[in-house]
Amino acid sequence: MLITRHADAEAVLSDPRYVPPPVRQDAEEGTLAWLRAQVSRFSTGETHAGRRRLLVERLAALDPAELRPAARAMTSERDGDWRGVPTAVLGAALGVKDTSAVPAAAAGYLSGEESPEADAAVAELLKLAGIPEITLLLQGHAATEALIENALRHVHPGDDIETLLNETLKQDPPLKATRRLDTQTGEDVTIDLVAANRDPSGGRSPHLTFGYGVRPCPAPAHALALAAGVLEALLHG
Repeated sequence: MLITRHADAEAVLSDPRYVPPPVRQDAEEGTLAWLRAQVSRFSTGETHAGRRRLLVERLAALDPAELRPAARAMTSERDGDWRGVPTAVLGAALGVKDTSAVPAAAAGYLSGEESPEADAAVAELLKLAGIPEITLLLQGHAATEALIENALRHVHPGDDIETLLNETLKQDPPLKATRRLDTQTGEDVTIDLVAANRDPSGGRSPHLTFGYGVRPCPAPAHALALAAGVLEALLHG
């Protein structure tokens, strides 16, 4: 089933019968597949709630207002070479000084595509941080960079950073679709986030890019702060 209407997307995202497609549980410890079986994003029920709680508690110690200037400063220090900046800044705030393995691990985090490179990257990250910290880095890496990249495609002179980001999240989100499994029927459900966000019948309803209902993103303020800091450096010097 393909969902394109805003109201239908909200209904699915609010109903606990719709869960993420299951991931395999028999992978060797320390691999990407093993990590995917340990995180909140791909778990359900009380397991999901408990794992998500750990992320929320970890994030509570991070002030988005500090991430924004840090991202701006690092982007300027790198003469505008912003790739990797959001992850490095978030990593430093989480106490993970070396985030060089994140891109390789993140490459298959959402898709589940396994590779020796991804497994090696996960093994390296496990030497440096716990699962909550690794989860936040991997979930934020590609999405935040894609948000910045998309925003740069739509920027106009004099644009307000917050407005630019909000419009990008609604019109050109970094994640174009999200999938769920109907536990009652076994049917796969795909939510087209671009279509749902643009649905005229949604009126002034908020965009769904950061999720909704049962499983919203735990760190929207942090992601926006990192993206805003990078964009400030690129657009305003």
